[in-house]
Amino acid sequence: MAELVALGKQPEVLFWVGCAGSFDDRAKKITKALVKLLIKAEISFAVLGPEESCTGDPAKRAGNEFLFQMQAMTNIEVLNGYEVKKIVTACPHCFNTLKNEYPGLGGHYKVMHHTQFLKKLLDDGKLKVKGGQFKGKRITFHDPCYLGRANNEYEAPREVLTKLEGELIEMKSCKAKGLCCGAGGAQMFKDAETGKKEINIERTEQALETKPDIIAAGCPFCNTMMTDGVKNKEKERSIAVMDIAELIQQAEDL
Repeated sequence: MAELVALGKQPEVLFWVGCAGSFDDRAKKITKALVKLLIKAEISFAVLGPEESCTGDPAKRAGNEFLFQMQAMTNIEVLNGYEVKKIVTACPHCFNTLKNEYPGLGGHYKVMHHTQFLKKLLDDGKLKVKGGQFKGKRITFHDPCYLGRANNEYEAPREVLTKLEGELIEMKSCKAKGLCCGAGGAQMFKDAETGKKEINIERTEQALETKPDIIAAGCPFCNTMMTDGVKNKEKERSIAVMDIAELIQQAEDL
């Protein structure tokens, strides 16, 4: 972003990468897939690079409101300094925080989850998918909590998945009744409380009931938890856990 602004250019979109998309090796692949799609669609975009900090979501969910506001104010200062208007992110946690909690601190932006943005690119014809390689594949979609129940967005990811020509099979707990993967609310960074079963195992079992070839995710945390669940069931050779951006990028009409 700094380099573009120095040249007097203002990109159409700021791609908010997020902590997972920047540092987690698995999530980096999602970041790269989305970037390839943005380039293919000829979208003018930029990233903040080292100027991007955590949105503060984990701190807030863990109860540290002071730390959250410090992190948020730092980001808002940077975003407003660059006169950012539109943000796209592949992380529902970043999406929810930027969209719903930054306005109260002076950060007003149009924020889109990457599945919403990909749907628009597909609808506008800026991206096309062959879908052939996924024809006949059974795909089940796991709703991220902060995209679904927190922001009532259930259709965009599903509409994108239907472009793949696979067979979309719903789990028994889906959409408004979807089950958390177990990583939200800063649970990703702490040990689970004592119980009979880990939530991600319970959710993976629901996914396996659909007999899927692919478990589609729209969140890097969900991706990690579902991948761990599939490994726990020793199904990693037969079932892939993939982000929607990765699926579209693989099926993209080159």
